[in-house]
Amino acid sequence: MNYDETITWLYSFEKFGIKLGLNRITFICKELGKPQNSYKCVIVGGTNGKGSVCRFLQSILTTSGYKTGVYTSPHIQRFSERFIIDNKEISESDVVLLANKIKPIIEEMNKKNNTPTFFEIVTAMAFLYFKEKKVDYAIVEVGLGGRFDATNIVEPILSLITNITLEHQDILGYKIEDIAFEKAGIIKNKIPVITAAKNSALEIIKKVADEKHISIAIIDNTSWKKTKGGVDWQEFLITGFLREYIVKTSLLGELQGENIALSIAAIEKLQMNGVYITDEAIIEGIEKAVNPGRMEIVSFEPIIILDGAHNIAGISFLKKTLVDDFVYNKLILVLGILSDKNVKEMLEIIAPIGDIIITTKSQNKRATEPTKLKEMLENLNFQNQIVVKNKVNEAVKYALSIAKKDDIICVTGSLFVVGEARDYLVK
Repeated sequence: MNYDETITWLYSFEKFGIKLGLNRITFICKELGKPQNSYKCVIVGGTNGKGSVCRFLQSILTTSGYKTGVYTSPHIQRFSERFIIDNKEISESDVVLLANKIKPIIEEMNKKNNTPTFFEIVTAMAFLYFKEKKVDYAIVEVGLGGRFDATNIVEPILSLITNITLEHQDILGYKIEDIAFEKAGIIKNKIPVITAAKNSALEIIKKVADEKHISIAIIDNTSWKKTKGGVDWQEFLITGFLREYIVKTSLLGELQGENIALSIAAIEKLQMNGVYITDEAIIEGIEKAVNPGRMEIVSFEPIIILDGAHNIAGISFLKKTLVDDFVYNKLILVLGILSDKNVKEMLEIIAPIGDIIITTKSQNKRATEPTKLKEMLENLNFQNQIVVKNKVNEAVKYALSIAKKDDIICVTGSLFVVGEARDYLVK
């Protein structure tokens, strides 16, 4: 297979949807020689902030001289974004090589009516890639939930859980306690756990940790404080377990304070276990870290912000950041949301601050029709202008045509919408 054929082959497994469970991924990795056991691994679960925490950790470890891989999902623009080693995406040739090694295993599974999912195959590719490239550390982001997610066959040295809010309720459960229980599934016997969960979610994590005979470290509002900020940067005072740090980041939104505090706590745990990482490397690593498509400013005059907020918590954080950290004349929202999300609730949160809302949809088959979004906004008594554009590039083009230099264009609601917008803007 060449690269295009490989990508087509991989995406042919999307039709099998989501099938939680560890049997298929365990089988694939056993056939590959258990590559996930070839390096030290940190697993990162939770609701929002997982990607940022992964990027902070990788940046700090890379700055410290350790060869560090990161596996995240979904990608924004390119499939290769899912596999990164020391800030470099996997090459197309390596994608082809990995897929060709895994394909015979998958074909045998097909014959036995035990077909794996797209995510399971890609996860196995990531594990094998990191082994073949001989990384020192792999930072692995949980895909969905935790307990039965394909990433959960790793044997981590640390388990991190960011905040926990309502998401994927049709799969993970309709109560926050149910979702927290699934997220807590990445907790392993006697492996340190650090979390930024709160309230009833935290109580569930504490209970699971107690059953696994470990104490947990908790990141709360006393762990970080925003001290300064500009349009495209912010500074935080982080109170770690070992000392205080003043760190600067280009990642926007106050939630990054929590993400940085969680990341530094993880690094301090490694330091306490004898891993050599300097305080200077922590500060430099935080400053160098990037996370495309998450509160990312891609242009000025007008400011264009891309943020893949795709759940209630994410859109709430976005709203707070836009209100607290930016000054503008008009806010033009380019908005597309997948139909299996809490669409009405997300609109209720973000719509009141929009001066103009351009509804659109990504090419993802789960995307809500833009006309449906318009109808829902009207039912919420949104009084300002609503424009419908059926393609993301058309929506962004229209936003640019009406925006003045002191306006803000914010593309949000879905990582898929953000990815298509980023493609258009880059081109």
